[in-house]
Amino acid sequence: MGQCHSCGEWNTFTEEIVQSSEEKRTSKKSIWNEQNGSASKAVPLASIEASSTKRSLTGDTEFDRVLGGGIVPGALILIGGQPGIGKSTLMLQIAVRQSKNILYVSGEESAEQIKMRADRVEGYSGDCLILTETKVEQILNQAKSIKPDFLVIDSIQTLVSMHIDSIAGSISQIKECAASLQRFAKESNIPVFIIGHINKEGSIAGPKILEHIVDTVLQFEGDRNYTYRILRTLKNRFGSTDELGIYQMETKGLKPVHNPSELLLSQKDEDLSGSAVAATIEGLRPMLIETQGLVSKAVYGNPQRSATGFDLRRLNMLLAVLEKRCGFPLGNFDVFLNIAGGIRVVDPAIDLAIISSIISSFQDVAIPADVCFAGEVGLSGEIRAVNRIEQRVQEADRLGFKQIFVSSFNTKGLDLSRFKIRVRSISKIEDLYEGLFV
Repeated sequence: MGQCHSCGEWNTFTEEIVQSSEEKRTSKKSIWNEQNGSASKAVPLASIEASSTKRSLTGDTEFDRVLGGGIVPGALILIGGQPGIGKSTLMLQIAVRQSKNILYVSGEESAEQIKMRADRVEGYSGDCLILTETKVEQILNQAKSIKPDFLVIDSIQTLVSMHIDSIAGSISQIKECAASLQRFAKESNIPVFIIGHINKEGSIAGPKILEHIVDTVLQFEGDRNYTYRILRTLKNRFGSTDELGIYQMETKGLKPVHNPSELLLSQKDEDLSGSAVAATIEGLRPMLIETQGLVSKAVYGNPQRSATGFDLRRLNMLLAVLEKRCGFPLGNFDVFLNIAGGIRVVDPAIDLAIISSIISSFQDVAIPADVCFAGEVGLSGEIRAVNRIEQRVQEADRLGFKQIFVSSFNTKGLDLSRFKIRVRSISKIEDLYEGLFV
């Protein structure tokens, strides 16, 4: 437009950038700006004083260890997991057992339903505050007036912001609600726990930026048909990602398991073939797990391959190594593998125990109950070294095992005189077969 309709002048129009309401909300002064409201200034790294952060404990030893020693003030923590695995139960029992001022916000259940679940939790106290609300602005207003010691949101997919015109659980709603919770946590120095749903692929539902915004990402996993649950750390800005916690689901809530090896080995029968014990490392914790293999003649055409708690593709690789390098005709047999207790293992050191259980079932020869294994199997049939072998041997020695098979490369520099257990070093699968089945 060349001429103004108001004054009749020509070529007087100028362009001005109008800031939207969305940009105004996100451009508010944050804790990283200076107290006078001006923009942050660059400062030398050497001039910044690092202060030690005092963590607060929840009373749950497994949960505190996974977080790196307790809750950091102002932390934003995301907890994801399958439906019905126990995410809400875990956070509710932590909240109701505190003597602190805790605000538990639920957008999925009514206050009566939460009360019924809380009554079943052992160590329940009635000091926890319950809020059933889905509008994030209302939740933050309540939190600012109450000023709790920490805030629990169940779940992020049910929250909505009045500034976004979309349904709950959409990408824009999750981004806006997460950003609002982040600003609240950092400005008020109040920790915020967010429970998140997962999608069909097993990742947390919503945009990937949700996992980037938060300080810590915890994954709660396990098989609902079993009682054991594992809390893993996928991201932690305030601690290690190698920690994990193990729980046992009971009628009174989730009970921390301080010695999982004894529980996972309590049902082992020494007279049956196809059973072998692996010395694994879950996080920073050594743990002995029973592997069960079954090899039977394929009578229904194509041989079946099935694995529970273990990667099926890696099982097929181990079977190919046994057939190619050791001459076992497993191509005409069904092979089934199960990790006892419903726990999923990704540690490659379990390969040697799986190989042993398959050979044991194939020849129908039982492995002695006081023997365990720790080693990775390569494509050439060699037994490769695994990390932190000393902790694995110590755990096996503590539980009364008499022998442990490890890679010959792991014994270099290892002081064997410290252990009562006999450490047998092998370099290939043929050595395992000769030392165990011949």
